[in-house]
Amino acid sequence: MDWTALPDVVHQWALELLAWVGFGTLVGLLAKAVLPGRDSGGPLATLLVGIGGTIIGAALLTFLWAGHRVSPLSPLGFVAGVAGAALLLMFHRMLGGAFFREEGTGTTTKKPRRRAVVLTKE
Repeated sequence: MDWTALPDVVHQWALELLAWVGFGTLVGLLAKAVLPGRDSGGPLATLLVGIGGTIIGAALLTFLWAGHRVSPLSPLGFVAGVAGAALLLMFHRMLGGAFFREEGTGTTTKKPRRRAVVLTKE
């Protein structure tokens, strides 16, 4: 094994990691802008939705467009990443019950009425 090439490999992996983190953040923020609403999770959830959506979007596009390889850092890969992240965010909301609720579950919008207290003399 050539130990002199190790720093180049580590440098390349660090660049790839930083590119995915930056790209995932942008894609996650744009997906949340496309599907506005309250979501659980903070910045880390946005990052993970962006990275996961990019992987899903690029994989689906590669599967559907046979013979072509999609790079996540290309314009087409960016669009596929946003679409995949929006799809992932939509599934997250559906599983969390944000779109559909069964009758009798969840919170109600009406506040309960207070009963009037009647004081009587005995």
